Amino acid sequence: MKRIMLWAASVLLVILFVAGMAVWYLYHSAEQTASTMYQEISPTKVEYVSKDTEVKKTPAQATKSAQTAKAAKAASVPIKRLEPFTVLVLGVDQRENDRGRSDTMIMLSVNPIKHSILMFNIPRDTRTEIVGHGTTDKINHAYAFGGVEMSIQTVESFLDYSIDYYVKVNMEGFARLIDLIGGVQVDNPFSFKYDDHTFKEGHLSLSGTEALMYARMRYDDPRGDLGRNTRQREIVQEIMDHASSLSNVTRLHSLLGEIGDSVKTNITFNEMKKFVTDYRPKIQDIETVEIGGKGQMINGIWYYIVDQSERTRIHNRIKEHLQDGV
Repeated sequence: MKRIMLWAASVLLVILFVAGMAVWYLYHSAEQTASTMYQEISPTKVEYVSKDTEVKKTPAQATKSAQTAKAAKAASVPIKRLEPFTVLVLGVDQRENDRGRSDTMIMLSVNPIKHSILMFNIPRDTRTEIVGHGTTDKINHAYAFGGVEMSIQTVESFLDYSIDYYVKVNMEGFARLIDLIGGVQVDNPFSFKYDDHTFKEGHLSLSGTEALMYARMRYDDPRGDLGRNTRQREIVQEIMDHASSLSNVTRLHSLLGEIGDSVKTNITFNEMKKFVTDYRPKIQDIETVEIGGKGQMINGIWYYIVDQSERTRIHNRIKEHLQDGV
């Protein structure tokens, strides 16, 4: 009997050891994949003016001062305090031998203290200064001219607000991500056809490829690019609603393995884990807003014109949302 018990205990130890090694492998593999996705931004020496301080700073100085202020603030509160932050999501339509343009630009303001996320699109045809390029153009051209760095600097200037993190996603990787989480559910307000695929009016279950087509259509939408932006936000919200499934290390490993080659971000693996385990359970509401403006032809090119009062309104919405008070 003792021999049988000893044998059983030995088998149990082997099973636990193998299981532990498997979990370690998945965790280590996920961490390695995340490291290939990580890409820090290297701001160029372009002056960025903060209207809150009326002091000119280079992006590097602005980032450093923001980090210093954030560290000082964190030191004065309990260690479990979760700080608000901003994220710029760039959906990039890349082509062979061509950097491409940012087909989608979505800004997220995340505040776990208020249990909410504020989300809005920046219309791709928005006319603004392209910081570091010396031109005034459509905001999505910033990526074509100077990649992620110029996109961030241009959006920061446009909103007069700093961006903490970015996530750049190739649109095909976006489709693979949706397939991995089991597809998305949307409520389509009207029937339309895109690339020989018909999207009926009503509640739809979409695969990754279908969701990509659904998010891209704009010419048959009565609201044009604004209608497309609404569909994009709906899909992004669906993806975030599925984020709780990533708490399992196997799912996290599978996700990163599938999309790692399509994503670049300055979010570290440890931050990813913290966002999923600590931040996501606190988010109870996702509020969406829209940047108002009007279409205008300038020198034969159609632009979306956002006046200064609207830019100030959006700036104030972000600032208010990121404040500590409820």
